[in-house]
Amino acid sequence: MSQEFTFTLKTIRFDENYHPSANTRLTTNFANLARGESRQENLRKTLKMINNRFNDLARWDNPNGDRYTVEIEIVSVDIDVEGNGKTFPTIEVLKTTIVDHYKNQRIEGIVGNSFSSYVRDYDFSVLLREHNQNRNQFSTPENFGDLHGKIFKSFLNSKAYQDHFKKLPVICLSVSSSKTYHRTENQHPILGVEYQQNEFSPTDEYFKKMGLQVRYFMPPNSVAPFAFYYTGDLLSDYSNLELISTISTMETFQKIYRPEIYNANSVAGQCYQPSLNYQDYSLTQIVYDREERTQLAIQQGRFTEESFIKPHKAILEQWAANYVA
Repeated sequence: MSQEFTFTLKTIRFDENYHPSANTRLTTNFANLARGESRQENLRKTLKMINNRFNDLARWDNPNGDRYTVEIEIVSVDIDVEGNGKTFPTIEVLKTTIVDHYKNQRIEGIVGNSFSSYVRDYDFSVLLREHNQNRNQFSTPENFGDLHGKIFKSFLNSKAYQDHFKKLPVICLSVSSSKTYHRTENQHPILGVEYQQNEFSPTDEYFKKMGLQVRYFMPPNSVAPFAFYYTGDLLSDYSNLELISTISTMETFQKIYRPEIYNANSVAGQCYQPSLNYQDYSLTQIVYDREERTQLAIQQGRFTEESFIKPHKAILEQWAANYVA
């Protein structure tokens, strides 16, 4: 049995006054939105989009479409691998809280939603890039994602996670532009129409090593399916309001970040292949620098290599070899 690493959590409110902390993983959607001249306007419009979409999906007993607002916290997770109090930032997720203004009640939402990780940046932007540099056919390195997956599982099993959260996470991401998705007859009142594909994407395989399975749903009035990563039973472990908090939050970010897919002017059909080269889409009024996100992912992957992977190589390898979830 390997020693357990120690995790510590910090939270910061994502609202119109949000400023990214100095050590945040700046490639995340929410941090990118909150810098520059348009920062406060960006944040205000983003939150309005989230609240409007939430009320659109939660229409029952909500005649004016103003019953609910969503509060969002950014949860940053640091890891201490040597037990000496020195930590490295590993994971960032979002935690939603639903405010019911009719009942003057606060309802816990879902933890997860977005997912950011320095080690994932290293794996995809450094390790995978270098592995495929001179190859004719795309492939993944041996044991790709094993360390990251075990760190994530260790976090879910940690006292830090269990002290803060009652349920396991749901992560909602864009579908892969390299795969084709087929519409099924299965339909959920909140998640919408289910899609399936014949083979997993590299991201799907990566999340599988984190202990997460995936299903693809296109919610009502959405134009493309989303990938929902979860453990347990996605359709019965979470309430309708919890699922709506995830959809409204992540659809808003994806409309801003990937408008070619999620703000397209036509709806995904029976057979659907997402594309970032699609031209018939609408832009939101929110300024977002997608190119910066890509460059920062590479920079932070290098930072992870130099500050975490190399210095702790022996400890990490021994821990991973002995780790049992």
